[in-house]
Amino acid sequence: MEIIIISIVAFLTAILTFFSGFGLGTLLTPVFMLFFPIDIAIGLCGLVHFANNLFKFFLVGKNANKEVVLKFGIPAIIAAFVGSWLLLQISDLEPLFSYSLFGKQLNVFPVKFIIAILLVIFALLDLIPFLSKLEFGKDKLPLGGVLSGFFGGLSGHQGALRSAFLIKAGLSKESFITTGIVVSMFIDFTRLSVYASKITSYTLYENKVLLISATLCAITGAYLGNQLLKKVTLKFIQAFVAVLLLLVAIALGMGII
Repeated sequence: MEIIIISIVAFLTAILTFFSGFGLGTLLTPVFMLFFPIDIAIGLCGLVHFANNLFKFFLVGKNANKEVVLKFGIPAIIAAFVGSWLLLQISDLEPLFSYSLFGKQLNVFPVKFIIAILLVIFALLDLIPFLSKLEFGKDKLPLGGVLSGFFGGLSGHQGALRSAFLIKAGLSKESFITTGIVVSMFIDFTRLSVYASKITSYTLYENKVLLISATLCAITGAYLGNQLLKKVTLKFIQAFVAVLLLLVAIALGMGII
């Protein structure tokens, strides 16, 4: 069942990545969390995310702005390493607190509580008009790289912050999309190299069908998004996804999932 659900979500979300304000990892990561421990979920989603970005790079990679990639990407790589390392350090900590709900004992772990807070923040970036329009000057690119890289490593969520900083970098639409893809690939590669100590070859082998299916569905969705839906904006879908993220955040923060 998890293969079907994750693959469908990967396909539908990948279609939206070329023209919406959120990325593949924004919705796919919480879905992975329904079936795997949170650190494993982020790592497995990162593999699908990286493969999808690699495919998109081959589609439109020639439009990337090298100067912006360096100014944004180098700080992002360093910060992604720190964020990924922090995730592994807090993933095995004891519960923050426990409580009973409808006769069931629920435990709230630090890593889930932190991810829940981050999900709320990123959901609000889409729901609140003022926050959704946040933009930063070109001189803030290194800061954007640090923030996007750190939270990308810690929770897999990097797209909203990356877009907020790159939107004012003086890039064309094509260059904006491709530069974001290249930076995202840098962050994915860095965090996956750190996650490798947690995600064993056995884990990958055990979930190979899931990973292959989700990756192929994401690639197919990315191709369709690039070919058919570049000019479409779906504000309703963005708001709907943000509400879903809030619900997932509440469930994580309460220890329900």
